Amino acid sequence: MSRPARRRSKRSASPGRGPKDRPRGATRRAARPRKARAPKRTASQSRRSPAPAAAKGATRASRMAGDLLLPGALVDTDWLAAHLGHPRLRVVDGSWHMPQQNRDARAEFDAAHVPGAVFFDIDAIADRRSTLPHMLPTAAQFAKQVGALGIGTGDRVVVYDSRGVVSAARVWWTFRAMGHDRVAVLDGGLPKWRAERRPVESGSRSARPRRFGAHKRPALVRTLAEMRDNLAAPREQVLDARSRGRFAGTEPEPRAGLRGGHIPKSLNLPYDELYRPDGTLLPSDDLRRRYESSGIDVARPVTTTCGSGVTASVLALGLHLVGSTAVAVYDGSWSEWGSRADTPVEIERNVP
Repeated sequence: MSRPARRRSKRSASPGRGPKDRPRGATRRAARPRKARAPKRTASQSRRSPAPAAAKGATRASRMAGDLLLPGALVDTDWLAAHLGHPRLRVVDGSWHMPQQNRDARAEFDAAHVPGAVFFDIDAIADRRSTLPHMLPTAAQFAKQVGALGIGTGDRVVVYDSRGVVSAARVWWTFRAMGHDRVAVLDGGLPKWRAERRPVESGSRSARPRRFGAHKRPALVRTLAEMRDNLAAPREQVLDARSRGRFAGTEPEPRAGLRGGHIPKSLNLPYDELYRPDGTLLPSDDLRRRYESSGIDVARPVTTTCGSGVTASVLALGLHLVGSTAVAVYDGSWSEWGSRADTPVEIERNVP
């Protein structure tokens, strides 16, 4: 008898009647659907709700990492300052000096460097079995040493040096030769950074090793054998970054035991002719004109060379910036070619 009474009470309830006016049984029945729906709303809401603080930070870092895109092979100081500290950005000091300059690049790094930067030793991250200076290491060695610097496969790398854009270009090329294209050079380097009174730090910190994958890209590297073959059957233009006097053979080589002159049929464009007065690289149109005035067709393959593969990389960087797609560096450069008795050499005797 109590059931019919409850049903009659529910039917007779006014639509505007509040919960306190409903019979007890009706109130419980009305509440049951709400209780059943509440867990569904909670589960649904939990899928949409923000994660805990730690997870939220990790999500933000992951999202930021995915959004970080290098603007190109060259970045300016404003860009680096704006992105310094990004979880996927690694800043690398690739400073290097000729022995006769009596400068210690590592000591200079310890004294002052861009905050968070690590030091890339060109002579240490190299083929130590070779008697030639800073030749490319194996991919396995490069991966191990770069990973020890705290650089991972997915990281974006910005390289600078203490002279402007010199040895940083060699590090840029080395990363690319090892299969890592997410790399750029800081235009103007540390001199411009400091001239703008941007922050620096001293000392060095130990980096947490990360996994770095590397594989050599032969298309970006030329060997002695390939340079010989190109001389016999020219397929690529050869452009020398050394000074005009060294190229002509009228100035002595800074390294002992090297002949003067240049590889036959090669062209000359001293690397220091690619800079503006503040040490930054020339605009793209001006770079193109420099290459064309030296006799280079930027639409055709080019191999760059120099004394030991460092400033040749400056020419390679400039060619990359003007859109050249087939550019390689002769790794051994004149340290190899000029030291051998079985390689032909040209000398320009009528240079003023």
